[in-house]
Amino acid sequence: MSGKAQQYPVSGAGLGLRRGLMNKLMADPPPEIDFMEVAPENWIRVGGKLGHKFRFFTERYPFLLHGLSLSIGAPSALNETLLRDIRAFMEEHGIEFYSEHLSFCGDNGQLYDLMPIPFTDDAVKYVAERIRRAQDILGRRMAVENVSYYTPTDTSLSEIEFTLAVLEEADCDLLLDINNIVVNSINHQYDAREFMLSMPRERIKYFHLAGHYVEAPDLRIDTHGAAVDEQSWQLLAEAYAHFGSVPTLLERDFNFPPVEDLLDEVRQIKSMQQAAEESMRESAHG
Repeated sequence: MSGKAQQYPVSGAGLGLRRGLMNKLMADPPPEIDFMEVAPENWIRVGGKLGHKFRFFTERYPFLLHGLSLSIGAPSALNETLLRDIRAFMEEHGIEFYSEHLSFCGDNGQLYDLMPIPFTDDAVKYVAERIRRAQDILGRRMAVENVSYYTPTDTSLSEIEFTLAVLEEADCDLLLDINNIVVNSINHQYDAREFMLSMPRERIKYFHLAGHYVEAPDLRIDTHGAAVDEQSWQLLAEAYAHFGSVPTLLERDFNFPPVEDLLDEVRQIKSMQQAAEESMRESAHG
């Protein structure tokens, strides 16, 4: 990497904290995990025994928040109450970084799915204005994540053009999801590496990595319910070679394997990061 070093909110390899994993991780907190991530909607105002368990982890690991329901591209009014709740939650737990999906999930209701925003100039301006407002309420910069989608609603712009335009217009950061690039590249027949390389290094805060379901040779479903596949591992290696050892979070939402299997994937991430750092040092002294 050249120029000024990128500033990340965390370092190393992380794991998404899910309730189905909490008891197993509490019994033996893994030293391999450098940070954790949760959806704030699942934890705001949660107290009692479950809240105590959550505090067990926030006292041991750096945390990031990744939202599920802000619906940044929805036609309905921006949920400013949720944003204020998230800000208070971040202050309560000492969490400094928040991200959301570059999508929408309903209109005055919750669809529990991530719908694609039309790739248009008007949508860029609309979404960017809402992101700027969200950042004002949060009192900090936020990141948006490139999402998987299955049927684009308007392709006046390419996915690359739309994503770059939103980042620039909103002046926000990027959570780059490696698995989503792979899924979209297969479903919409574009070059995954080209998309990845086009993303602005200076806005990337961390990576997401997950597994997906193979519905057909030309159709992938983003499930977060399987092991990371070889295409995603390969694209991650190329991302490290290009961007450096960006912090990377492993996502797993269901079909939980033995914890040791998840930790093996975390260890693989860390090994790849170390290899990328060594390669960069060799290049710098070569």
